[in-house]
Amino acid sequence: MLYSIRNVLIFLALAGVFCRAWAQDNKELAKEYMTQAELIMAETRAIDDARELMVTAANLDPENLKANFEAGLYHIRTIGKERAAQFLLRVYERDPNYRFDLEYWIGLSYQYGMEFDKAIDFYNRYKEKMAKRPNYMGNDRVSAAVVDRAIYECQNGKEYVANPKNFSIVNIGREINSEWDDYAPVLNANEDIIIFTTRRREGNMNQNVDLDNKPFEDIFTARKVNGVWSRAENIGTPVNTPYHDSNLAFSADGETLFIYKDDNGGDIYFCERQPNGTWGEPQPLPGIINSSYEEKSISISPDERTLYFSSNRPGGYGGLDIYKATKDAKGEWSNVKNLGPKINTEYDDDGPFIDYDNKTLYFSSKGRKGMGGFDIFKSVFDESTNEWSEPENLGYPINTPDNDIYYTSTRDGRRAYYSSVREDGLGYDDIYMITVPEQPAPVIAAKDPEPVPEPEEKEPVEKPKPAPKQKAPLRYVVKTVDAATGQPLEARVRLQGARDNIVVPGATKETGVTEFTISNDGEKDYRLSAELEGYAFVNQNVRLPGASGQERTEVRTIEMRRLVSGVVSVLRNIYFDFDKATFRTESYTELNKLERMMAENPRLKVEIAGHTDNIGTAAYNMQLSQRRAEAVKDYLVKKGIDPRRITAKGYGKTRPLASNDDEKEGRELNRRVEFRVIEN
Repeated sequence: MLYSIRNVLIFLALAGVFCRAWAQDNKELAKEYMTQAELIMAETRAIDDARELMVTAANLDPENLKANFEAGLYHIRTIGKERAAQFLLRVYERDPNYRFDLEYWIGLSYQYGMEFDKAIDFYNRYKEKMAKRPNYMGNDRVSAAVVDRAIYECQNGKEYVANPKNFSIVNIGREINSEWDDYAPVLNANEDIIIFTTRRREGNMNQNVDLDNKPFEDIFTARKVNGVWSRAENIGTPVNTPYHDSNLAFSADGETLFIYKDDNGGDIYFCERQPNGTWGEPQPLPGIINSSYEEKSISISPDERTLYFSSNRPGGYGGLDIYKATKDAKGEWSNVKNLGPKINTEYDDDGPFIDYDNKTLYFSSKGRKGMGGFDIFKSVFDESTNEWSEPENLGYPINTPDNDIYYTSTRDGRRAYYSSVREDGLGYDDIYMITVPEQPAPVIAAKDPEPVPEPEEKEPVEKPKPAPKQKAPLRYVVKTVDAATGQPLEARVRLQGARDNIVVPGATKETGVTEFTISNDGEKDYRLSAELEGYAFVNQNVRLPGASGQERTEVRTIEMRRLVSGVVSVLRNIYFDFDKATFRTESYTELNKLERMMAENPRLKVEIAGHTDNIGTAAYNMQLSQRRAEAVKDYLVKKGIDPRRITAKGYGKTRPLASNDDEKEGRELNRRVEFRVIEN
């Protein structure tokens, strides 16, 4: 049994809440949930469990200021940080003076959600409050310097999001990722071995859980065969122990693994691969790298003569700094030097990765021109000047207002890997592959033929050739309106590549109008999405032309339907393995949009309906459709949605949308999952 005895106590406490629910109104029931959340936080560090209970309490009683504030704060301290504003605004609307720093937390939630103008507005409201009470020194005071830094990050964020970089960021799949935290990927030079840290239950060395009610960290590994990753497995002993173990770096030849241990404040160890393919006993790094302070991350040069690592030892520029060490004649690490103010800042600087050229350094910083949390930067060492170049922010969508760290590049520089919390994630942190697409040669439109010069006795003067005509980008204008009234809606609209996830630059022109600029050549499939609280989300697949010789504009109108009883929406992008009820990796974007819609509309109750085509017997199809509907419900419940809000129902082949005579236009349409609003 993977759960600790504490889980049993929590279950019994909640069972008591459910049993009393019939006799209590929502306000009293909210107090019960809040009490259980507070007990969990008093006895454990299981903040994810406490968050879900506090969210339930806040939704039962929107006027309970403490429950709503704590629900927002727990979101900011865990996941779904952008959702905190939903709860904090309830407090602000009823009592703006509930806490001195209330506006700051609302601004921070908006910043995480990349609603930068709203964030700046609330940060400035907080600064106005500070100006009125300059002598206030309570524990709920946030310094002006912290707020000014946040405003600066929001201004940077607006710039980066308006000019997204042409990166493809794709989830590397369920063979590697799980519903738990998966992070810190490292690979060998051949890119056929990956090692990473995970907190998954399956395959964990410890059948119990830590105080946060999650499994202990373990190191897992997988191999790539014929371009496909095998299912990740525990790397085993002696590398892993029954407690926390995490990897840091991997040598280019795949023979040395660097890991982190909590010993002595946090030290770096290494393991060597044995002739039989197993790993040797972890050993502390020889030399003077480890100290009584924390050594948190490391990267080794391809020639294995230089190490870059982070530490919070005295003498740095502030927080964690990045240092460099070289191997001496005895094989020990010595000559430790701080990389200096060109790299390190007064904030934390961590997660170094030295590229295969031995001069390009990637690292993460909470300082510099970031957009919040850790951002990934790039700097190149110039041997002629013995200086690092000014670090360059890798930009959006690699960087976000949350932490982006532990970036590792490949030998050819065409790909990189890192972990992030993104819309298509299977759980918490997932591991993603970043690809820099090949830049096509400029496409030149046909130009008018040059006139043939009249014959002359003297040699003609060569006329300058006209400049080549570049193709004009496609302007794709998306309007979002209420399906019933036709009124424009201020929805969140995004457009990105269906397969490569490359974000298309977009700008809001007016309420309900977003304009995207498509510059690539040729047709391409995209995923267009629109979301707004109180409405059913829209997730459409569209094929659009690229740039052309003439300016072109295409307009699309999305009619969004309010979440009222009886509304039905087809979840087109949920895919199952053949004849099974297991999700394919490409399903998670749609599933996560469904979960977000349920979370943003706490009164919403839905039926999840599974449907099949007519292949197979009626009884088997009915069973399969029920299992698939249950799979969607189970996913939502694991994400924290109250199971009482979801009914799962299989309809088999009884409700086709089209004829089953044709695969593409019939059976494929009939194999679907729908949600129907029961109550809101």
